[in-house]
Amino acid sequence: MKIGFIGLGNVGGKLSGSLLRNGMDLYVHDLNAEFVEKFVARGAKDGKSPAALMQTCDIVITCLPSPSASDAVLQEMLPHVRAGKIWLEMSTTDEAEVKRLGALVSQAGGAAVDCPVSGGCHRADTGNISIFAGCDRATFDRILPLLTVMGRRVLHTGDIGSASILKVITNYLATANLISCTEALTVAAGAGMDLGVAFEAIRISSGNSFVHETESQVILNGSRDISFTMDLVAKDIGLFQQVADRANVPLELNPLLISIFQDGIKRYGPREQSDNIIKRLEEATGLDITAPGFPAEMVDDEPEEPGYEVRVK
Repeated sequence: MKIGFIGLGNVGGKLSGSLLRNGMDLYVHDLNAEFVEKFVARGAKDGKSPAALMQTCDIVITCLPSPSASDAVLQEMLPHVRAGKIWLEMSTTDEAEVKRLGALVSQAGGAAVDCPVSGGCHRADTGNISIFAGCDRATFDRILPLLTVMGRRVLHTGDIGSASILKVITNYLATANLISCTEALTVAAGAGMDLGVAFEAIRISSGNSFVHETESQVILNGSRDISFTMDLVAKDIGLFQQVADRANVPLELNPLLISIFQDGIKRYGPREQSDNIIKRLEEATGLDITAPGFPAEMVDDEPEEPGYEVRVK
């Protein structure tokens, strides 16, 4: 099986790295030629262009920064889609948009999957990330062996679009938790608590979470390097708001999160690390929310293991 991968950035570079590390016949493409050269040096093949990849490969994966980027790439590939070809969209994107693009692939005779990941770049790097897949069951069964190379836990979420809805829901929850963690740590510092002790108290309590165990550590280190930027957070919670609006669900918290990150982008720039949103509180209080002994970046210390399908009870 020949696999094409378009988008070798923070997440895509790690997911495609898992494919290459596990001996897949991999063709790659990115607008950054340096990224492509590094993969070719490791044994991948230069895919040349989206059109060439769809011509050459059985499955073409996209992992891109925006719905508009995915649209532009798919338009190049569409003339070369035919029966047996699969487009696998691993970008975080809009449910309505991935359904629209997926319909174009289906009309051309191919199959489309929305297939976002969740769990952080450090787990994408080791093949231990979680993967959602929205498509018909027959297509899911075809791609499952590939997904279990890139990820540890793979969930078939239903028809195309369902995975993208769940992805932005989980990213909304992570963003809400990030803001609550920054406030909790700042209040602990303001109350004179040892921040190392405060971290442990939260970690062993009912207040613990995945975000606290990962992102609070790089916040306290001071690097705030979570390999995810403020503009990407703003995109994700904006997509979540669109899902809520289409479902006629009035939200109270998400509009506040959108406002907080709009302010963060205005102050620090769109490519600032998302965890540096805590600087707003540091500047407002004059407090330094750092502590010794925490890592500068997150590293997945779990061994890489074969992935598996998560079955819904």
